[in-house]
Amino acid sequence: MPDYRVGIGYDLHRLGDNRKLIIGGVNIPFGRGLLGHSDADVLLHAVIDALLGACGLPDIGEMFPDTDVRFKDADSRQLLAEVQQRVAAEGYLANNVDCVVHADKPKLSAYKRDMAQVIADTLRIDVRRVSVKAKTNEGVGAIGREEAIAATATVTVIERE
Repeated sequence: MPDYRVGIGYDLHRLGDNRKLIIGGVNIPFGRGLLGHSDADVLLHAVIDALLGACGLPDIGEMFPDTDVRFKDADSRQLLAEVQQRVAAEGYLANNVDCVVHADKPKLSAYKRDMAQVIADTLRIDVRRVSVKAKTNEGVGAIGREEAIAATATVTVIERE
């Protein structure tokens, strides 16, 4: 019987001026973007942590530290591709990805399919194995006050045969 594992990832970044808003590898037109050392893509960062956790590997902060200039303004799609290779080297493949982006604004419905496609392409899985949902915080907390955007991801991996 194949070995299935599950990982959970979470990320949150503050919104700020003079930054592109990139979520799930998709550039979203908006007046502000997420602040961070890399491109601050909360969705891909949550997926990365979930994949790493499923395989018992170090978290994103340890693998891609914000003190390392190599990762300054890094494209999170490339970081996810590197993690996918690391997961494969451990003998596992991504099997299913289920994600939630938490943002009151901008509205993300029009971008969810593109985000799912980016994740699927990068992980080399069928897009039907990736779900991206968008939820608001109904005006509550930093997300509700439009100060931040967060993402949660659950990933299953399966042992390679």
